[in-house]
Amino acid sequence: MHTLAKSVSRSVSKYIPSQRHLAGLAVVLIGGLLCLWLNTSLNMWSNGRIVGLSSLTLAILLGMILGNTIYPKFTERLNGGVCFAKGQILRLAIMFYGFKLTMTQVASVGMPAIMTDALVLTSTFLLTYWLGTRWLKVDKETVILIGSGASICGAAAVIAAEPVVNAQAHKVTIAVATVVVFGTIAMLLYPFLYQLGWLRPWLSAEQYGMYTGSTVHEVAQVVVAGNAINTEIGDTAVVTKMIRVMMLAPFLLILSFALTSSGSGQADKPSLMSRVRQVNVPWFAFIFILVVLLHTWIPMFDGFEQSMVMLDDVMLTMAMFALGLTTHMSAIKQAGVKPLILGAVMFGWLILGGGLINIGISFI
Repeated sequence: MHTLAKSVSRSVSKYIPSQRHLAGLAVVLIGGLLCLWLNTSLNMWSNGRIVGLSSLTLAILLGMILGNTIYPKFTERLNGGVCFAKGQILRLAIMFYGFKLTMTQVASVGMPAIMTDALVLTSTFLLTYWLGTRWLKVDKETVILIGSGASICGAAAVIAAEPVVNAQAHKVTIAVATVVVFGTIAMLLYPFLYQLGWLRPWLSAEQYGMYTGSTVHEVAQVVVAGNAINTEIGDTAVVTKMIRVMMLAPFLLILSFALTSSGSGQADKPSLMSRVRQVNVPWFAFIFILVVLLHTWIPMFDGFEQSMVMLDDVMLTMAMFALGLTTHMSAIKQAGVKPLILGAVMFGWLILGGGLINIGISFI
């Protein structure tokens, strides 16, 4: 019991910044708040027409600009706090993401949405991994990050998977880029196809909402694509999307188990229990689920709930800004066009394959 208490104490202490972190954290906080303000201002100036851009996208773009110009001059002084934001603050942000979800939302759309999300997530990730590693020969870490973003919840899933994969900053940035590019196209394309009448013979209004929520990358992009038709469809799309987000925790656990070393040969291949003990358990994902359950069962004041959501937005944006600061353009150029090709192919799969899955579930 004493050993467990010491282990918990050490884990908690990692989330408390020290004096060497303060300068870097101050810079990252200012950058994150600036991006949140800029995102709100852009939405006001454009009457909400570019809401799908999101503060996370702005944070990584601004971070990359500074990271490849000014930041290298101050790396030695700021790096501790920037890395703290990429690591511990990111994990805290994933935990607090639970304040945006409730189990009541899941119940409101029922089993069809859960089945659809599960099938789209599984098929998209497995297909991404197979095509990326076998056909395009992209490195495994980048493929996993692209698959995570396409199959679950865009940039948030990419940065949640990063600690499990332990990928380099430029690989995370490449994966986020595919989310931004193809998610933005989807946000504009889906309502266009529905208004033209191409989707109506196959999908009812409610099914279109589920189709949007189960196949479009980012939450903000789902909001735009759904509400472009009407608010009821928008609500169905967002709830379906949130169910995909809730699948993030079990996904990370399975991913961590799959990435566990299986030995260098058959003779020394470890047993199942040995592999289980080696798994790098993403505890932050389980705390995320716990927060969702608490948010569902315990009545909370509106002010407290809004504060937690705002705090989570700030922490996620800080993590993305820190990621941008440590991303070097030379590394992205070295990766080439193959990751974008993979993102484009999976975008096509989400439109066609995701559509077929939605149609198939509607007949059950």
